[in-house]
Order: sequence, then structure tokens, then C-alpha cells
Amino acid sequence: MRPAPQTHGYLMEFDLAAFTDQSIRLAVAVALGGVIGAERELDGHWAGVRTHMMVSLGAAIFSIVAQPFCQESPAQITRVIQGVAAGIGFLGAGTILKLDHKRKVMGLTTAASIWLAAAVGTAVGLGQLPLAVASTAMAIVVLLFLRPLRWLLSKLGRDEPHQRSEESDS
Repeated sequence: MRPAPQTHGYLMEFDLAAFTDQSIRLAVAVALGGVIGAERELDGHWAGVRTHMMVSLGAAIFSIVAQPFCQESPAQITRVIQGVAAGIGFLGAGTILKLDHKRKVMGLTTAASIWLAAAVGTAVGLGQLPLAVASTAMAIVVLLFLRPLRWLLSKLGRDEPHQRSEESDS
């Protein structure tokens, strides 16, 4: 890690190398969030590309901003991670709907993908690029390629055709 930037009054010293590194991290966070969001949008869910990009970007910013202040006490970064995870829970909860007195619930997978986008953004912000890329790839495998399994399980468990609901994890 780099030494903490010097401050002049309330402004931090500009470091071109740090700015370039941070800008790349932010761009990667946006791109990876967009990949996750694209799947949700293509599947017709409320939170799509832009939402996932913004969530990933925001988490990356919090992680990047906190790093210089956590150099003296590296364990402090866990507070930032906890704050991002807790805060994003409220956004994710807003995507979950209970539709009626039956047990139909929608939005669980979308809420989980928003939470994952925040985790990916946090990982990118902390410089854990391989972890972020691998997590995004695994998310796409789960979201895209396990759809046939979801369909098969719904056919085995019900007499009526599969109804689109998050009860079956859409």
C-alpha cells in the first residue's frame, strides 16, 4: 500500500499515479456491476444494468476512500465492509415483494445480485481484482446457466406449469 497522502488544509495532495489506479478500479467496478446487472435486465427484473453499476461503483468508492485512513489500523477496513454490506441490504430489501397470502415472493435473486454487486465493487476498490472477476463469472454461471435446473426442479415439484416468481428463485 502507498503511504497516506499528505493534506494541505482540507485538501489532499494530488497524486497522478494514485488517481490513475483509483480511476481504473472504479471503471472495473462499474464494468463488473454492469455484467451482473445485464443478466437481471435481460431477464426482465426491476434492478438492471444501471442499478448494479451504481451499487458496485458506490461500494468501490467507499473502499478506496477508506484505505488511506486504515493504514495505521488495517482492521478498520472491516468497518467499511460492514457498512457497505448493511447499507446495501436496505436497497436489496426494496426489491423483495410478497405478493399475496400465498407464499409467493418475488425479487430474492435480484436482491442477492445487488448485494453481490456491492461485494464485487468492494473487492475491486480494495484491489482484489482476481476475486472480483471470479465472483462475477460465478454469478453469471449461477444466474444464466442454472436456469434449466430451476425449470426442471419446478416441473418436478408442481403439477401446474412454472409460474414466474422468486419463490422458485427467478
